[in-house]
Amino acid sequence: MLLTQATLATMEGEGYGLVPDGAVAMEGERIAWAGPSADLPARFAAMERREMGGRLVTPAFIDCHTHIVSGGDRAREFEMRLEGASYEEVARAGGGIVSTVRATREADEESLLAQALPRVDALLAEGVAVLEIKSGYGLDTDTELRMLRVARRIGQERPVRVLTTFLGAHAVPPEYEGRPDAYIDEVCIPALRAAQAEGLVDAVDGFCEGIAFQPDQIARVFDVARELGLPVKLHAEQLSNLGGAKLAARYGALSADHIEYLDEDGVEAMARAGTTAVILPGAFYTLRETQAPPIESLRRHGVPMALATDVNPGSSPLTSLLLAMNMGCTLFRMTPAEALAGVTVNAARALGLSDTGRIAEGCRADLSVWNVAQPAELSYRIGFNPLHARIYGGRA
Repeated sequence: MLLTQATLATMEGEGYGLVPDGAVAMEGERIAWAGPSADLPARFAAMERREMGGRLVTPAFIDCHTHIVSGGDRAREFEMRLEGASYEEVARAGGGIVSTVRATREADEESLLAQALPRVDALLAEGVAVLEIKSGYGLDTDTELRMLRVARRIGQERPVRVLTTFLGAHAVPPEYEGRPDAYIDEVCIPALRAAQAEGLVDAVDGFCEGIAFQPDQIARVFDVARELGLPVKLHAEQLSNLGGAKLAARYGALSADHIEYLDEDGVEAMARAGTTAVILPGAFYTLRETQAPPIESLRRHGVPMALATDVNPGSSPLTSLLLAMNMGCTLFRMTPAEALAGVTVNAARALGLSDTGRIAEGCRADLSVWNVAQPAELSYRIGFNPLHARIYGGRA
């Protein structure tokens, strides 16, 4: 397939990497060539052409942080927070993550899949081609493995590339209340080993926070991840600063996520380690937080910034990357170019992927075609989806 008469946002080099009147040649699942139409090599001229009429073509979107597989909902907790309860107060009262754990443990594989697919479809309808999916709502071996199996099935049921993340260190389940170390040693680490043995894990995550786990507890999980040859990432500095980002950087983490309370030392550690910052405005918005992530410091130190939905039933019931882009700009003063990079090239970096997120020779032919004249419009509009076509693996 050959796309012509397109405005390409290649995400190569600085800014958008714009190519006016561009063309993209695709062979199989890969991009064979991309550039100005005037420079199209003769060998691609006979390809089936699809004229884009000047439409914008970007790399397909990547949602690099989701909890899209879960049971139940937490609409009542949404009400509680609006009535004055904090996220931490809800969690300590038995709500929060633990309430979703109960619903997820009660759901079988088919039920979890049926609940997840509509959320997945909403993201695909906005041009998403890569989806990271975490476990973490089981907190026992059987349910954690069930969640990861469902995540793998999503990649079979829908045209989307799924990467799975083991998040056993997400919360302390009720049966281990007051015994987080025992939970890590007796459940989390054995569950991680079992999931890896079944081929269900692409990366390992944890929640480093006062209502979850301390850095030394997360470090024990990361030591096992390193032993198993798995990359790590971390929910860090969302509600306080426990030094999670520095811990993540010490392990060469792919990303540190949330990071609202990240300090300058943490930013510098991430910069040295090449760790990507994943910005999650959906949770900031839903929880009505006031401490914004240190965007200017991340810029100054050259830390790549990704954006994601963090779709989950509690703190971010958000299934729109377009809205996440707008929130990143309006709430955190990211630029539209940073927002688009955040859901393409930098989102790929946050997942350890080098063959997607850009329009370049050799990359996967995962593209989104938009009914817009300029890239900034993707971040500018609210509640509007201008997707014209989604191309996945070279197929529209």
